[in-house]
Amino acid sequence: MAILDILTEFATTGRWGPVATGAEWAEVTAAFGEPWIGTLTGPGEWPRLVAYGDLELSVCHCRRIVLVCVQTWRDVIELPSVTSGEPQGFPGPLTHQDVTRALDAAGCPWQPDPSLTFDDQCALTALPSRATFAFSGPVPGAEPVLNVMGLPNGLHDCPAPTSPEAGRSVRPGRS
Repeated sequence: MAILDILTEFATTGRWGPVATGAEWAEVTAAFGEPWIGTLTGPGEWPRLVAYGDLELSVCHCRRIVLVCVQTWRDVIELPSVTSGEPQGFPGPLTHQDVTRALDAAGCPWQPDPSLTFDDQCALTALPSRATFAFSGPVPGAEPVLNVMGLPNGLHDCPAPTSPEAGRSVRPGRS
């Protein structure tokens, strides 16, 4: 599978393998294994920021994914294999034209995102999933290059305890 196929799948369905906003954390670790784990706040606190190469996920107290991001600005984009979980590399960079052609070929409608278009940055939103693709021009007048693709934030009413003690006692994927 090529990187544009993966990004197009995210754009058309809001999902790639076990990864989607709102997906159960246990499903992701069952498919990909244990990730690098960090926090977005402080040590032992929630939400947790986890990464499988250039696939970044934010996991809520309730063990649901609330944010999905694929960093695409590198020369080699590393993502886990959806079949084995093993890291695999994909060539970058991807241009605005590469992405829009792939979305059009997949029949995925999209529109420019003026709220994220300023200076040397432009963005588009894939309508089926609301995935956002943000681009920047490496040099003035050059074809914009994809920096990141992200799914919309999965904000929800979390049923999990929010005390610091609750966050310190449990790791993602563990009870």
